[in-house]
Parts: sequence; structure tokens; C-alpha cells
Amino acid sequence: MMMDKGLSLRETENFIEANGHLTDVIKFGFGTSIVTKHLEEKIKLYKEANIRPYFGGTLFEIFYARGMYDEYIRFIDKYKLDLAEISDGSIIIDHDEKCELIHKMSKDRTVLSEVGSKDSGIIISPAKWIKMMSTELEAGSWKVIAEGRESGTVGIFRPNGTAHTFLINKIIAKINPNDIMWEAPIKNQQVWFIKLFGANVNLGNIAPNEMIPLECLRLGLRGDTFFESLPADYAERLKQVVDEEEVEETED
Repeated sequence: MMMDKGLSLRETENFIEANGHLTDVIKFGFGTSIVTKHLEEKIKLYKEANIRPYFGGTLFEIFYARGMYDEYIRFIDKYKLDLAEISDGSIIIDHDEKCELIHKMSKDRTVLSEVGSKDSGIIISPAKWIKMMSTELEAGSWKVIAEGRESGTVGIFRPNGTAHTFLINKIIAKINPNDIMWEAPIKNQQVWFIKLFGANVNLGNIAPNEMIPLECLRLGLRGDTFFESLPADYAERLKQVVDEEEVEETED
């Protein structure tokens, strides 16, 4: 998932030309869709490139906190979006109520739901993460998004940007990783997830100019994941070559 924070129409065309083949979905970050020029034209461009666009969960929260759920649905329908996000990263929604919203919305469209707070001061236990993810998937979410923000410093990450390994290991012991989209805007986070789950791990909040670099990480075309894509017996063959060279040097 690429995070579009306000690309111009021309930048959108350029992005699609260079990265469209690598992109599954794009998120109009937070409330940018309200102030983005040529929004309808941009959505059309993404759809024509077989990329599914949707509005960020914060926009849902902005409407919902004002008692404007119906208006939000009309806003989505105005742009004929089949993908929507429900989140509660900035506001508090009773979880049963959130699951009811997911169930209701998923009858007419594909739903992504986000788990985790955008406030670094709010700590959620691993057991609660697991419960929320599992019940939201049961309610009808296509994928649950593990909160990391565009900064990569909250939720599944520690304030210094490193992965919260204890939390993530607890989550994947109970939740299928294929059902999770991990927000990972920073390269070392992307590397960490690729090494843990493999090249096809679901990653989100990727900057437009980082799509090709990320694909190179997935394919082992960068030093960070170079050894992840080599044949399984590569290390043994390398050791054999080194040993043979050492024998030759000794004989000389």
C-alpha cells in the first residue's frame, strides 16, 4: 500500500508509469482527500492502472466523531470506491461498536480495519491486540492494519523505530500474517518484515518514491536482503570455494 499525501495529477501519472505494476492499493493519507485537487481524476487514473484507492482511516474518524457516518458513506460512494478503512487510532470507539460498523460496511465494500493507537502514550497489551484483530477479521475485515503511522514510531514499533518483536511474535502466534498489513514506512522496518515473513509480506504506508526500492528489497536486489534470495545451498557452496582456495594457498 502506497500512501498518497497529496500527489498532483501529473505526479500521479508519473507514479503509475514507474510504479503501477508494483502497487496493489493506495491510501489517500489522513484527510488529504478533502483538500486534494483533481481528486476524481486521480482516482480514475489509479483505477485504470488496476490500483485500488481508498481514503485513510483518519478521515473516517473525522466524520464519525461528528456523528456523520451516513455522510461518510455518501462521500465514499460519490467517488465509487469499493475499498474503505475503519480505524480508531485518534478517537475512542467501543470495540463491539467498531465490529458492528465493520460488519455493516463490509456488506457493500471491502473493509480494511486498523488496530493500534496513534498516541505513543497509549499501551495496548498483546492479548488485546490479538483479540481486536481476530474479532475484526471475524466481523468482515479483509485485512487488519497494524498501526505504525507514517513515522514508524508507534504501535508495532518502539519510539526509536525498531520493531516491537515481543508484540509481533505474540500476534503472529494467533493471527495469520497474511491477514495483516504491517505499516512499515522505514527501510529497516521493511527489511525486518521481509526477513521474517518473506518477499510477499503485506506492507503499507510506503512513500511513492520508495516503491521500486522496496521491490528490490523483496527480490534480494539490495544488500540488505541479498542473501535472502540466494539458493539454499549457497552458503555451503561458498564455504567449499573458500576451503578450496585456502588449500591451494597452503600448497603454494
